[in-house]
Formats: sequence, structure tokens, C-alpha cells
Amino acid sequence: MLRRSLLAALFAPAVLPAQEAPRPSLRVSAAQIYKALSARFPVRWGVPGVVELSADAPQLLLAPARQQIGATLQLNASGPQMPEPQTGEVDLLFALRYEPSDRTLRAYRPDFHDVRWSRMPERTSQAVRRLLREMARQAVGEFVVHRFTDRELALADTMGVQPQTITVVDDGLLVQFGPKAAS
Repeated sequence: MLRRSLLAALFAPAVLPAQEAPRPSLRVSAAQIYKALSARFPVRWGVPGVVELSADAPQLLLAPARQQIGATLQLNASGPQMPEPQTGEVDLLFALRYEPSDRTLRAYRPDFHDVRWSRMPERTSQAVRRLLREMARQAVGEFVVHRFTDRELALADTMGVQPQTITVVDDGLLVQFGPKAAS
């Protein structure tokens, strides 16, 4: 009886949960992201005669929990309404997407997550926050984080896949490939 059970177990078709085949992937390092981001700065923006803003020295932010990348920017605000220039910091975050037309990963939809000012009057602070939103849309906008080379996409092209899922990880981005969208 035991022998029969053992033989049945050995030759019975295996009933295992279906496992998804490993998907091709590619990593984009934090250094590559920082290089693309820092090329966008310094940025200057303002309302002449009212307030001038400058954003310098971006520090890369990787936010895996939010699936966004960004930067901590050093801000300088000056103008006739301020007796002395004011400094602060702002965390600017971006969503990510793949653009198949030029085979790039792009940061887009800039959004201010946190603004920190020292000694700025509330009324001035509110005006500066409005300017920051406008600056993010117009001066920073959308930018290329990574441009895929023909070599990076050669295997993906032969397999009929393209970048599909972009995951923010602690040391950069993990790009997983999936079926190409029908055109």
C-alpha cells in the first residue's frame, strides 16, 4: 500500500500554482537620475518688482512609498517686500512614465510636497507658494530621467516587450518590461 502511494505521488502530474515567467528588467541608478535632475537647475522665477525666487543645488529624493522621485531644493527669495533675502527648502516630487515615441523615462507632474521657510511673514509665504507652483509647471516641467539606448532595448524589441512598470527603489529605479501596446 505504501509503495503504491509513493509511486502514485512520484508519477502523478504536479499540481503547482502557475508561476509567472520572470520579466526582463533594467535598473536606472540614483546617480543617473541625479545627473538628469541637476541639469534642470538653477532655476530663477518671479514677479519683477515684487519677489524673485531662485532654486539651486538639488538633492535627490527617492520616495519608494509614493512611487515618485524628486529633489530637495534650496530656495532664495528676495524682493522689495522683504527687508532681507529669505532662504528655505522645498521637496519637489515627480510622477514617472515611459514615452515610447522617443524611448525615454520621464519625470512629469511636479508637485511640492513640503515647503520650509525661516522667518518669512505668512502673507509673503503664501505668495511665494503660489509662485513655486507656477515655477514647477513652467520652469521645471517634464524632463527625461533616462534615454534607453538601442543596446538596452535590443532584446526587449526581439521579445516584443517594452518598459511597462517603473518602480522607485532605495537606490534608483527598477524598470520591468511587458507586452508592447498595440498601435
